[in-house]
Amino acid sequence: MEPVTPDTKDWTWVLDRPCPECGFVAADVPARDLAGRLLANAASWARVLDGGPGVTRRPAPQVWSPTEYACHVRDVHRVFDERVRLMLEEDVPHFANWDQDETAVQQRYDLQDPVVVGRELTVAASAVAERYAAVPDDAWGRAGIRSNGSEFTVESLGRYHLHDVVHHLHDVSGAMRKDT
Repeated sequence: MEPVTPDTKDWTWVLDRPCPECGFVAADVPARDLAGRLLANAASWARVLDGGPGVTRRPAPQVWSPTEYACHVRDVHRVFDERVRLMLEEDVPHFANWDQDETAVQQRYDLQDPVVVGRELTVAASAVAERYAAVPDDAWGRAGIRSNGSEFTVESLGRYHLHDVVHHLHDVSGAMRKDT
């Protein structure tokens, strides 16, 4: 299987302006809505993965299949759950680097079962949604630092997280429309 072209963009700008590709506007998302929006997104992924045998097919050799994207989204939820936990328990934690492309290769996203991935994505989304839902009002401003030096608050990390999963659902929806 041909490797996917790595995404090396710094997407933190989505916190300051709308995403022209998927239409996400971070400023429009109240912190208390993060949990519900993440759960709704996970439900949409479940529908994508119920889309039949084509969900494991790449739309182009260097573009992830819907199942590979879903694996990534599952792992995004897991990584962000850990980061929010650290932010709530520690003062200004520094997050370990996460190489999403290396993870995709090591975990063989291309060979994973869409049914299993769908269940795991739902569990991971539920866990991180519970974490956001439990954030005390006075903790949304707690800080954490990504390995590249970007500083986030719990609130901005949540919006950044939500954009990631919304954007990937947009990517997959467009690819599936082109494939049919």
